[in-house]
Amino acid sequence: MNNYNGKSILITGGLGFIGSNLARALVAQGAKVTLVDSLIPQYGGNTFNIDDIREKVTVNVCDVRDPFAMAYLLQGKDYLFNLAGQTSHVDSMDDPQTDLDINAAAQLSILEACRKVNTGIKIVFASTRQLYGKPSYLPVDENHPIRPVDVNGINKLAGEWYHLLYNNVYGIRACALRLTNTYGPGMRVKDARQTFLGIWVRLLLEGKPIKVFGDGLQLRDFNYVDDCVQALMIAGASETANGKVYNIGSSEVVGLKALAEIMIDLGYGGTFELIPFPPERKAIDIGDYYSDFSLITQELDWKPEVSLRVGLERTMAYYHKHYQHYWEIES
Repeated sequence: MNNYNGKSILITGGLGFIGSNLARALVAQGAKVTLVDSLIPQYGGNTFNIDDIREKVTVNVCDVRDPFAMAYLLQGKDYLFNLAGQTSHVDSMDDPQTDLDINAAAQLSILEACRKVNTGIKIVFASTRQLYGKPSYLPVDENHPIRPVDVNGINKLAGEWYHLLYNNVYGIRACALRLTNTYGPGMRVKDARQTFLGIWVRLLLEGKPIKVFGDGLQLRDFNYVDDCVQALMIAGASETANGKVYNIGSSEVVGLKALAEIMIDLGYGGTFELIPFPPERKAIDIGDYYSDFSLITQELDWKPEVSLRVGLERTMAYYHKHYQHYWEIES
């Protein structure tokens, strides 16, 4: 992990949830960090996410769909943590072209820029468990069939495979992590575009009931953002990871109704209610999902360290203190 001291690092989506937490960890290691973010309102970038490290990073407000800006920014960088993306599954169905442009076409453009101006860079791409679709078996390992249930999953798969192709054909070192439900300070909580857990946090703090779709028995696993950041950094520092895809996940598996009960039990009050699935969400719901992350444990010695309850406690405390920076208060 000392690989990053003094290194020049570019993070796309750097003012977003995972990117800002990663930036904080890299700055602590002595890295020279440049953050790229479009700050398009619906995509989760928030300048308050880097409030404590603002003077220690360089911020460039631009869009990953701008090939000229990206080619310039990639010059001389030792590492690229490629986290920018359109993450809303529902939005990807409503506006598939934008999802394609950001999650697939822009990724190819970034890799072409690396091929032309910086073949020595190491890239870690943030992929998603969504590309597996409805699981045939649980836990889901990396050999599970790939069958996305929405446009987002298809485009993220294309972005992931572009990275692996450029690793295998052009020798541009790249790997991908298929993230599951990541949560923690800095995540988008004003709506459910990034994760349903975010809007649950807001509803609890506003004294409104959490809405749990269906019977609430759907199983999920969750990663606290610090564990996700560790996985990204370990993968970036490892030559073993080159050309590989890894699941990250948790050994704690919880039903959504039980998760709501845990959150209510944290001391902020609140209730939950079971409601029918909205049709647009039911159509792309994957049912139960949790990851087999044994491959990254075996090859890179990563495993999650933060328990679900501890992570939720930290998350709720953060937004209880800083809510005004993340959503508008209703009069």
